[in-house]
Amino acid sequence: MQITRTRTALLVIDAIEASDAVYEPDRATAAYRAGVARVVDACHEAGVPVLFCNDAHLPGLDQELRLWGDHGIAGRTRIFPEIDRREGDRIVPKRRYSAFFGTDLDLTLRELGVTCVIAVGADTNICVLHTLADAYFLAYDSIVVEDATLTFLCGTQEGAIEHCVKCYGSQIVSVAELVGALGEHTTA
Repeated sequence: MQITRTRTALLVIDAIEASDAVYEPDRATAAYRAGVARVVDACHEAGVPVLFCNDAHLPGLDQELRLWGDHGIAGRTRIFPEIDRREGDRIVPKRRYSAFFGTDLDLTLRELGVTCVIAVGADTNICVLHTLADAYFLAYDSIVVEDATLTFLCGTQEGAIEHCVKCYGSQIVSVAELVGALGEHTTA
């Protein structure tokens, strides 16, 4: 795998904690959280822009709240403490599953010259999947870091990954493969 650092950005999708039930998946998520943090660190070291695409729902207003109850309320979430945020990282508040819908994500990526997005985060079968659908429709290539994504609300991880490959042409990699590609086989 070859990554052009100047044309690639990392989308960290809903790697957040909150005091609501939606963001309290099975405790077996330590490896997933460590994987997300490792990918963020590798992107920082490689000079790949990092964008945190986080739920920031408005209480009593957002459509998702009708389905899932209150979750990801603006001002009440925090990025995983395992993640080292750096100056220059961007926050993209989102009110729908897709990080592109109703946000300035596409504009920001285009201004950065990005043509390929790397996706990590949760829920693979909801917010990651819908973000990658819009990325595909907007002509971005995509890479999904399978062991730095997590499905815990709906469907299966395998089904979400299959959908990314078959419907959006996403390349599927592991944390180790991505870190290796960023560290050794990148082009400016």
